[in-house]
Amino acid sequence: MFELNGTPTTVPAHLRDATLLDFIREIAGLTGTKYGCGQGLCGACTVHIDGDAARACQTRISDVDGRKVTTIEGLAATTADAGLHPVQQAWITASVPQCGYCQPGQIMAAAALLKANPDPSDDDIRDGMAGNICRCGTYPRIRQAIKIAAGKG
Repeated sequence: MFELNGTPTTVPAHLRDATLLDFIREIAGLTGTKYGCGQGLCGACTVHIDGDAARACQTRISDVDGRKVTTIEGLAATTADAGLHPVQQAWITASVPQCGYCQPGQIMAAAALLKANPDPSDDDIRDGMAGNICRCGTYPRIRQAIKIAAGKG
């Protein structure tokens, strides 16, 4: 059993070796977390496990037993006012998405970065977002949105 976006979730025994990504998308029906490379290299499947960014395609269900998993669908609920998460609002303000495919993973990585470092430098942002690939190249807008969410933009 684990917590998925605040809801206790029981996993049938035959699915314990499935990836967290497959469970989230196929069993839980939450399609915001995207399948990208399947090797943990692109970041499209980024979720939070106990508040830290993790690649769902590389995580087995058995690895999250007793833990808290948050997907892009549950991120807003982690804020005090239950509105949009500050990173989600900053993404809108900075008009970050182009095709949008990588954006859930980018947002989840950015939220974890700001939780760990609420006042990141440009180098901190670059390092914290490394491994989250955007085929459209919206990196300048991603960096701008992170600064906005940090109160620096």
